[in-house]
Amino acid sequence: MVEHEKYMQRCLDLAALGMGTVSPNPMVGAVVVLDGIIIGEGYHHKYGEAHAEVNAINQVISNFSDVAELLNQSILYVSLEPCAHYGKTPPCADLIIKHKIPCVMVGCADPFDAVNGKGIEKLKDAGINVITGILEKECQWLNRRFFTRVQKQRPYIILKWAQTADGFFAPEDNSQHWITGLESRKLVHQWRSEEDAVLVGKNTAAIDNPQLNVRYDPGKSPKRIVIDRRLELNKNLNLFDQSVETLIFNEIKTDIDGKNKYIALEDFDRYVPQYILYQLYLQDIQSVIIEGGAHTLNSFIEAGLWDEARIFIGETYLKRGIKAPWITGENAQEFAIGPDRLRILVNN
Repeated sequence: MVEHEKYMQRCLDLAALGMGTVSPNPMVGAVVVLDGIIIGEGYHHKYGEAHAEVNAINQVISNFSDVAELLNQSILYVSLEPCAHYGKTPPCADLIIKHKIPCVMVGCADPFDAVNGKGIEKLKDAGINVITGILEKECQWLNRRFFTRVQKQRPYIILKWAQTADGFFAPEDNSQHWITGLESRKLVHQWRSEEDAVLVGKNTAAIDNPQLNVRYDPGKSPKRIVIDRRLELNKNLNLFDQSVETLIFNEIKTDIDGKNKYIALEDFDRYVPQYILYQLYLQDIQSVIIEGGAHTLNSFIEAGLWDEARIFIGETYLKRGIKAPWITGENAQEFAIGPDRLRILVNN
């Protein structure tokens, strides 16, 4: 089993390279092993392109002449159940069967209705030995965004905020006040590149005038989301600069202005987080970082609509001001980021 876990861990390491580029698909890695040696490996690079199994098998085909003989004696490790349906690409299960790979090790099943056990069943019906559950929890955690979208019909929600050492979110007058150091801000930009969208409330947009991009990271900037009930925000704010798709949730209009998309909600007095997440789900947005302000964060906390909370705790003290959100969850990690502390909670 330890040997199997070693190769599955390699699948996970490869899969993670697709972070930020494969959504709304899952991240998947695959390796082809012959007599204890990896002879081919691959991962899903980009949505709509070849899946991990295809890239791993193609690497074997590119590097060896006796491909059929090698694959007929190999084990394929894959972090997620091979697909059994035609989507953007043909079924990976059919490719595995075609090359007569005798044994497939699967990290975890795919909850998507078009797959969900069908890939494993198809392989078994073809006489292939299929073993499942290798590093299953780790494989599920890697694709927690994908699993949440499929199983809960909403995006995976990450709450992010910074608070002072004495538990304040901002000064009393809501003025801009840096709590964290440069290292923490760079990390936030990396996080943004890994998720589909970043969301803020009206006050944060007006006071901070954020760009919500990835200036400190080479990755792609996420879609931007702002809640502006009465469309009171100044159109000269950075959020409306047409650089990336920006969704503006409001109660007045549904319209499109270039990359700025206005979406009117049915009811702005109740269930606002629920309405927003349903609209994002319909648009294939798989994950969202919510960066403020305090009222917006608290509305999602009170609705129970969050999956992770990433809380930076700075060294400064405010003594008075707007209290940081109060949240309870499983304490997953806590460590230093430059002069700051980062606490990560998981909502179980």
